[in-house]
Amino acid sequence: MKKILFPVLAATLLMAACETASDSQNVNVGTAAAPGTAADFKNNIKDRVFFAYDKSTISADAKKVLEAQAAWLKTYGTTTVTEEGKTDPRGTAHYNMALGARRAEAAKKALVAAGVDANRIKTMSLGKEKLEVMGDTEEANAQNRVAITVIN
Repeated sequence: MKKILFPVLAATLLMAACETASDSQNVNVGTAAAPGTAADFKNNIKDRVFFAYDKSTISADAKKVLEAQAAWLKTYGTTTVTEEGKTDPRGTAHYNMALGARRAEAAKKALVAAGVDANRIKTMSLGKEKLEVMGDTEEANAQNRVAITVIN
C-alpha cells in the first residue's frame, strides 16, 4: 500500500506546487503578442471588414477598421499584407471569384487612400471556396462576405 500511495502523493504535491507557482506569478502564457507580429495585428486590430450581399463597397464601419489597419501598417512599415476577398456560398463559383476580387481590391484601395504603399498589399480572391463559417443562415452568410487582411 505504501509503495502505491507514495508516488501518487508525490505526483499530487508536484502538480500543486507547479500550479501555485503559476498562479503566484499571474502568468498568461501565449496571450501576449510581440509588437509588429501577425498575432499582434490580429489581437489588437480587427483583421476583417464585412460587406452587404452582392456588394463590394466599403461601409462606414469598414472604413474605420481599414483606417486602424493602415495606422498599424504605417507603424510597421516593412510589413506586407494580402487582402483575401471572400463571398458567401450563393452564386456561381465564377461570379463569386470576381466578387471576392472586387472586395479585396476595395479593401486595398481604402488602405492605400489611408497612406499605405500599394506595393505592400497583394490581393486575392477565395470566392466561396474557403468559407469562414459553415451554415445556411443569414448570420453565417454575413460572416463569409468579407475581406481579411492577412499579415505576410
